[in-house]
Amino acid sequence: MPTNPRLSDTPKGSPEEQAEILMQALPHMLRYDDQTVVVKYGGHAMGNETVARDFARDMVLLEQSGVNPVVVHGGGPQIGAMLKKLGIVSQFSGGLRVTDSATIEIVEMVLCGSINKQIVGFINAEGGRAIGLCGKDGNMVTAKKLERPVTEDDAHHEDHVDLGFVGEPDRIDTTVLDQVLGRELIPVLAPVAQGSDGETYNVNADTFAGAIAGALKAKRLLFLTDVPGVLDKNKQIIKELKVDDIRRLIADGTITGGMIPKVETCIYALDQGVEGVVILDGKVPHAVLLELLTDHGAGTLITR
Repeated sequence: MPTNPRLSDTPKGSPEEQAEILMQALPHMLRYDDQTVVVKYGGHAMGNETVARDFARDMVLLEQSGVNPVVVHGGGPQIGAMLKKLGIVSQFSGGLRVTDSATIEIVEMVLCGSINKQIVGFINAEGGRAIGLCGKDGNMVTAKKLERPVTEDDAHHEDHVDLGFVGEPDRIDTTVLDQVLGRELIPVLAPVAQGSDGETYNVNADTFAGAIAGALKAKRLLFLTDVPGVLDKNKQIIKELKVDDIRRLIADGTITGGMIPKVETCIYALDQGVEGVVILDGKVPHAVLLELLTDHGAGTLITR
Protein backbone atom coordinates (compact mmCIF):
# COMPACT_ATOMS: atom_id res chain seq x y z
CA MET A 1 0.00 0.00 0.00
CA PRO A 2 1.35 3.48 -0.83
CA THR A 3 2.91 5.34 2.06
CA ASN A 4 0.79 8.20 3.38
CA PRO A 5 3.11 11.06 4.46
CA ARG A 6 0.49 12.38 6.88
CA LEU A 7 0.82 9.26 9.00
CA SER A 8 4.35 10.23 10.03
CA ASP A 9 2.86 13.09 12.08
CA THR A 10 0.42 10.84 13.92
CA PRO A 11 1.43 9.59 17.40
CA LYS A 12 1.55 5.82 17.23
CA GLY A 13 2.16 4.86 20.85
CA SER A 14 4.27 1.97 22.01
CA PRO A 15 4.23 -1.40 20.24
CA GLU A 16 2.28 -2.78 23.22
CA GLU A 17 -0.36 -0.05 22.86
CA GLN A 18 -0.66 -0.74 19.14
CA ALA A 19 -1.10 -4.44 19.82
CA GLU A 20 -3.79 -3.69 22.43
CA ILE A 21 -5.71 -1.57 19.90
CA LEU A 22 -5.61 -4.41 17.38
CA MET A 23 -6.79 -6.91 20.00
CA GLN A 24 -9.71 -4.67 20.90
CA ALA A 25 -10.68 -4.53 17.22
CA LEU A 26 -10.50 -8.31 16.75
CA PRO A 27 -14.00 -9.27 18.02
CA HIS A 28 -15.53 -6.58 15.83
CA MET A 29 -13.57 -7.81 12.82
CA LEU A 30 -14.89 -11.31 13.46
CA ARG A 31 -18.44 -9.97 13.72
CA TYR A 32 -18.24 -8.40 10.27
CA ASP A 33 -16.17 -11.13 8.59
CA ASP A 34 -17.64 -11.82 5.14
CA GLN A 35 -20.56 -9.49 5.91
CA THR A 36 -21.74 -6.71 3.61
CA VAL A 37 -21.57 -3.10 4.79
CA VAL A 38 -23.13 -0.41 2.60
CA VAL A 39 -21.78 3.11 3.11
CA LYS A 40 -23.66 6.14 1.80
CA TYR A 41 -20.97 8.75 1.23
CA GLY A 42 -21.91 12.38 0.74
CA GLY A 43 -22.15 15.80 2.32
CA HIS A 44 -19.22 18.13 2.87
CA ALA A 45 -16.86 15.18 3.36
CA MET A 46 -16.84 14.67 -0.41
CA GLY A 47 -15.40 18.15 -0.94
CA ASN A 48 -12.46 17.72 1.44
CA GLU A 49 -9.58 15.80 -0.14
CA THR A 50 -7.95 14.88 3.18
CA VAL A 51 -11.20 13.41 4.51
CA ALA A 52 -11.85 11.73 1.16
CA ARG A 53 -8.49 9.99 1.23
CA ASP A 54 -9.08 8.88 4.84
CA PHE A 55 -12.42 7.46 3.73
CA ALA A 56 -10.72 5.60 0.88
CA ARG A 57 -8.19 4.07 3.30
CA ASP A 58 -11.05 2.98 5.57
CA MET A 59 -12.72 1.15 2.65
CA VAL A 60 -9.47 -0.60 1.74
CA LEU A 61 -8.85 -1.65 5.34
CA LEU A 62 -12.39 -3.03 5.66
CA GLU A 63 -12.02 -5.06 2.49
CA GLN A 64 -8.64 -6.37 3.60
CA SER A 65 -10.23 -7.31 6.96
CA GLY A 66 -12.78 -9.59 5.30
CA VAL A 67 -15.67 -7.12 5.11
CA ASN A 68 -17.53 -6.55 1.83
CA PRO A 69 -17.91 -2.75 1.56
CA VAL A 70 -20.28 -1.17 -0.98
CA VAL A 71 -20.09 2.61 -1.48
CA VAL A 72 -23.08 4.66 -2.65
CA HIS A 73 -22.35 8.34 -3.24
CA GLY A 74 -24.34 11.50 -3.77
CA GLY A 75 -23.29 14.74 -5.42
CA GLY A 76 -25.94 17.45 -5.06
CA PRO A 77 -23.51 20.37 -4.56
CA GLN A 78 -21.34 19.26 -7.48
CA ILE A 79 -24.39 18.96 -9.73
CA GLY A 80 -25.53 22.44 -8.72
CA ALA A 81 -22.09 23.88 -9.43
CA MET A 82 -21.93 22.31 -12.89
CA LEU A 83 -25.44 23.48 -13.80
CA LYS A 84 -24.48 27.01 -12.77
CA LYS A 85 -21.26 26.81 -14.77
CA LEU A 86 -23.20 25.76 -17.88
CA GLY A 87 -25.84 28.43 -17.39
CA ILE A 88 -28.68 25.97 -16.74
CA VAL A 89 -31.15 27.50 -14.31
CA SER A 90 -32.59 25.06 -11.78
CA GLN A 91 -36.28 25.23 -11.02
CA PHE A 92 -37.64 24.11 -7.67
CA SER A 93 -41.10 23.11 -6.52
CA GLY A 94 -41.70 22.77 -2.81
CA GLY A 95 -37.93 22.70 -2.27
CA LEU A 96 -37.40 19.90 -4.81
CA ARG A 97 -35.32 20.31 -7.97
CA VAL A 98 -37.30 19.79 -11.16
CA THR A 99 -35.05 17.65 -13.37
CA ASP A 100 -35.72 18.29 -17.05
CA SER A 101 -34.01 16.62 -20.03
CA ALA A 102 -31.08 19.08 -20.00
CA THR A 103 -30.54 18.66 -16.26
CA ILE A 104 -30.62 14.86 -16.24
CA GLU A 105 -27.78 14.81 -18.78
CA ILE A 106 -25.65 16.89 -16.41
CA VAL A 107 -26.70 14.76 -13.42
CA GLU A 108 -25.60 11.58 -15.16
CA MET A 109 -22.35 13.15 -16.35
CA VAL A 110 -21.41 14.42 -12.88
CA LEU A 111 -22.56 11.44 -10.80
CA CYS A 112 -21.46 8.60 -13.08
CA GLY A 113 -18.44 10.46 -14.41
CA SER A 114 -16.37 12.89 -12.39
CA ILE A 115 -17.54 12.09 -8.84
CA ASN A 116 -17.70 8.33 -9.27
CA LYS A 117 -14.28 8.08 -10.86
CA GLN A 118 -12.72 10.40 -8.30
CA ILE A 119 -13.82 8.12 -5.47
CA VAL A 120 -12.66 5.07 -7.41
CA GLY A 121 -9.31 6.76 -7.95
CA PHE A 122 -8.85 7.57 -4.27
CA ILE A 123 -9.57 3.97 -3.24
CA ASN A 124 -7.25 2.54 -5.89
CA ALA A 125 -4.49 4.99 -4.91
CA GLU A 126 -4.64 3.58 -1.36
CA GLY A 127 -4.09 0.03 -2.58
CA GLY A 128 -7.69 -1.06 -3.14
CA ARG A 129 -9.42 -2.30 -6.29
CA ALA A 130 -12.55 -0.22 -6.74
CA ILE A 131 -14.90 -0.33 -9.71
CA GLY A 132 -17.37 2.41 -10.59
CA LEU A 133 -20.94 1.42 -11.43
CA CYS A 134 -24.41 2.96 -11.52
CA GLY A 135 -27.93 1.59 -11.27
CA LYS A 136 -28.05 1.05 -15.02
CA ASP A 137 -25.23 -1.51 -15.02
CA GLY A 138 -26.63 -5.01 -15.26
CA ASN A 139 -30.11 -3.57 -14.61
CA MET A 140 -29.00 -3.31 -10.99
CA VAL A 141 -31.70 -0.75 -10.13
CA THR A 142 -34.83 -0.20 -12.17
CA ALA A 143 -36.46 3.08 -11.24
CA LYS A 144 -39.96 4.43 -11.49
CA LYS A 145 -40.90 8.06 -11.85
CA LEU A 146 -41.33 9.83 -8.52
CA GLU A 147 -44.41 11.96 -8.04
CA ARG A 148 -44.38 13.59 -4.65
CA PRO A 149 -47.17 15.69 -3.17
CA VAL A 150 -45.97 19.21 -2.40
CA THR A 151 -47.76 21.58 -0.04
CA GLU A 152 -47.97 25.13 -1.35
CA ASP A 153 -47.42 27.56 1.54
CA ASP A 154 -49.96 30.11 0.35
CA ALA A 155 -52.74 27.69 -0.57
CA HIS A 156 -52.16 25.15 2.27
CA HIS A 157 -53.08 22.21 0.08
CA GLU A 158 -51.16 19.41 -1.56
CA ASP A 159 -50.51 19.22 -5.29
CA HIS A 160 -48.84 16.41 -7.20
CA VAL A 161 -45.88 17.99 -8.93
CA ASP A 162 -44.12 16.62 -12.01
CA LEU A 163 -40.44 16.57 -10.98
CA GLY A 164 -39.27 15.39 -14.38
CA PHE A 165 -36.58 12.72 -14.41
CA VAL A 166 -36.52 12.09 -10.67
CA GLY A 167 -37.10 8.47 -9.73
CA GLU A 168 -37.21 6.00 -6.89
CA PRO A 169 -36.10 2.34 -6.80
CA ASP A 170 -38.68 -0.09 -8.17
CA ARG A 171 -36.72 -3.32 -8.64
CA ILE A 172 -33.23 -4.38 -7.50
CA ASP A 173 -31.17 -7.04 -9.26
CA THR A 174 -28.02 -7.94 -7.30
CA THR A 175 -26.50 -10.18 -10.01
CA VAL A 176 -23.61 -7.82 -10.76
CA LEU A 177 -22.89 -7.11 -7.09
CA ASP A 178 -23.04 -10.83 -6.26
CA GLN A 179 -20.29 -11.39 -8.83
CA VAL A 180 -18.16 -8.55 -7.44
CA LEU A 181 -18.41 -8.91 -3.66
CA GLY A 182 -15.94 -11.24 -1.98
CA ARG A 183 -13.45 -10.95 -4.84
CA GLU A 184 -11.26 -8.14 -3.44
CA LEU A 185 -13.28 -5.57 -5.37
CA ILE A 186 -15.03 -2.52 -3.90
CA PRO A 187 -18.10 -1.37 -5.88
CA VAL A 188 -18.72 2.38 -5.95
CA LEU A 189 -22.29 3.11 -7.03
CA ALA A 190 -23.78 6.29 -8.53
CA PRO A 191 -27.54 6.72 -7.87
CA VAL A 192 -28.59 6.91 -11.52
CA ALA A 193 -30.99 4.29 -12.86
CA GLN A 194 -33.04 3.45 -15.91
CA GLY A 195 -36.80 3.13 -15.82
CA SER A 196 -38.89 0.45 -17.50
CA ASP A 197 -39.84 3.25 -19.92
CA GLY A 198 -36.20 3.48 -21.04
CA GLU A 199 -35.64 6.92 -19.50
CA THR A 200 -32.79 7.84 -17.17
CA TYR A 201 -33.71 8.86 -13.62
CA ASN A 202 -31.85 10.58 -10.81
CA VAL A 203 -32.52 8.72 -7.54
CA ASN A 204 -32.02 10.15 -4.07
CA ALA A 205 -28.73 8.67 -2.85
CA ASP A 206 -30.05 7.82 0.62
CA THR A 207 -33.02 5.92 -0.84
CA PHE A 208 -30.75 4.24 -3.40
CA ALA A 209 -28.38 3.09 -0.63
CA GLY A 210 -31.28 1.79 1.46
CA ALA A 211 -32.63 -0.25 -1.44
CA ILE A 212 -29.20 -1.70 -2.27
CA ALA A 213 -28.47 -2.52 1.38
CA GLY A 214 -31.85 -4.21 1.75
CA ALA A 215 -31.45 -6.31 -1.37
CA LEU A 216 -27.99 -7.44 -0.19
CA LYS A 217 -29.30 -8.10 3.36
CA ALA A 218 -26.44 -5.94 4.61
CA LYS A 219 -25.15 -6.26 8.15
CA ARG A 220 -24.90 -2.47 8.38
CA LEU A 221 -25.89 0.58 6.37
CA LEU A 222 -23.88 3.65 7.30
CA PHE A 223 -25.07 7.17 6.43
CA LEU A 224 -22.10 9.53 6.50
CA THR A 225 -23.68 12.94 7.10
CA ASP A 226 -22.75 16.41 8.35
CA VAL A 227 -24.00 15.77 11.90
CA PRO A 228 -22.75 13.35 14.59
CA GLY A 229 -26.03 11.41 14.68
CA VAL A 230 -29.52 11.80 16.09
CA LEU A 231 -29.48 14.35 18.92
CA ASP A 232 -31.72 14.64 21.96
CA LYS A 233 -33.27 17.93 23.12
CA ASN A 234 -30.03 18.77 24.93
CA LYS A 235 -28.11 18.37 21.64
CA GLN A 236 -26.39 15.24 22.93
CA ILE A 237 -25.98 12.27 20.63
CA ILE A 238 -28.32 9.32 21.16
CA LYS A 239 -26.20 6.18 20.80
CA GLU A 240 -28.97 3.65 20.04
CA LEU A 241 -32.58 3.86 18.88
CA LYS A 242 -35.36 1.44 18.02
CA VAL A 243 -37.97 2.19 15.36
CA ASP A 244 -40.62 2.90 18.00
CA ASP A 245 -38.23 5.39 19.65
CA ILE A 246 -37.88 7.26 16.37
CA ARG A 247 -41.63 7.63 15.93
CA ARG A 248 -41.91 8.93 19.49
CA LEU A 249 -39.07 11.45 19.02
CA ILE A 250 -40.64 12.76 15.82
CA ALA A 251 -43.99 13.13 17.57
CA ASP A 252 -42.55 15.09 20.52
CA GLY A 253 -40.45 17.37 18.31
CA THR A 254 -36.99 16.02 19.23
CA ILE A 255 -36.33 14.88 15.66
CA THR A 256 -37.11 17.71 13.27
CA GLY A 257 -36.24 19.20 9.88
CA GLY A 258 -33.89 17.34 7.57
CA MET A 259 -33.29 14.56 10.09
CA ILE A 260 -36.88 13.31 9.63
CA PRO A 261 -36.42 12.04 6.05
CA LYS A 262 -33.03 10.63 7.09
CA VAL A 263 -34.49 8.46 9.86
CA GLU A 264 -37.45 7.54 7.66
CA THR A 265 -34.94 6.19 5.15
CA CYS A 266 -33.32 4.22 8.00
CA ILE A 267 -36.70 2.63 8.78
CA TYR A 268 -37.19 1.86 5.08
CA ALA A 269 -33.80 0.10 4.98
CA LEU A 270 -34.63 -1.96 8.08
CA ASP A 271 -37.92 -2.93 6.44
CA GLN A 272 -35.94 -4.13 3.42
CA GLY A 273 -33.86 -6.49 5.57
CA VAL A 274 -30.85 -4.48 6.80
CA GLU A 275 -29.78 -5.56 10.31
CA GLY A 276 -28.78 -2.10 11.56
CA VAL A 277 -28.45 1.44 10.23
CA VAL A 278 -26.04 4.07 11.58
CA ILE A 279 -26.12 7.85 11.16
CA LEU A 280 -22.69 9.37 11.81
CA ASP A 281 -20.52 12.36 11.00
CA GLY A 282 -18.54 11.80 7.81
CA LYS A 283 -16.18 14.66 8.62
CA VAL A 284 -14.71 12.78 11.62
CA PRO A 285 -11.45 11.09 10.55
CA HIS A 286 -11.93 7.34 10.11
CA ALA A 287 -15.56 7.54 11.31
CA VAL A 288 -16.37 4.24 9.59
CA LEU A 289 -13.61 2.37 11.42
CA LEU A 290 -14.59 3.96 14.74
CA GLU A 291 -18.16 2.81 14.25
CA LEU A 292 -17.48 -0.73 13.11
CA LEU A 293 -14.25 -1.71 14.88
CA THR A 294 -14.43 -0.08 18.33
CA ASP A 295 -16.57 -0.69 21.40
CA HIS A 296 -18.09 2.80 21.64
CA GLY A 297 -18.99 3.40 17.98
CA ALA A 298 -19.23 6.82 16.37
CA GLY A 299 -22.88 7.58 15.64
CA THR A 300 -26.49 6.61 16.27
CA LEU A 301 -27.33 2.94 15.69
CA ILE A 302 -30.93 2.28 14.64
CA THR A 303 -32.35 -1.23 14.79
CA ARG A 304 -35.75 -2.76 14.61
